Amino acid sequence: MTVQGDGLTPESASSQAITALIVSLLGFFTCCHLLSPIAWYLGRQEQKAIREGRSPKAGESLAQIAVILGIVGTLILAFFAFWVFFLGGLAVLTAMANRY
Repeated sequence: MTVQGDGLTPESASSQAITALIVSLLGFFTCCHLLSPIAWYLGRQEQKAIREGRSPKAGESLAQIAVILGIVGTLILAFFAFWVFFLGGLAVLTAMANRY
């Protein structure tokens, strides 16, 4: 005897949602924050695709996590760039000025 189901199969997340999550985790936890804006972009694109119905809804939470980690990593990257270019630059100029 065979039992037929209701035709619903569990959806899995799309590959772009998984890719966005992996890139955001790599960018955040390996301190390679250059990947964070890419993860932010990929996560936003996946969220857009889910809203438009082009991607399965199962990847929504993965895309949301990727966006949040991407934003946090991008802020860390911006702070680090500010620190290097402005505070580090002033240190170099001060050292050069004290040399003469």
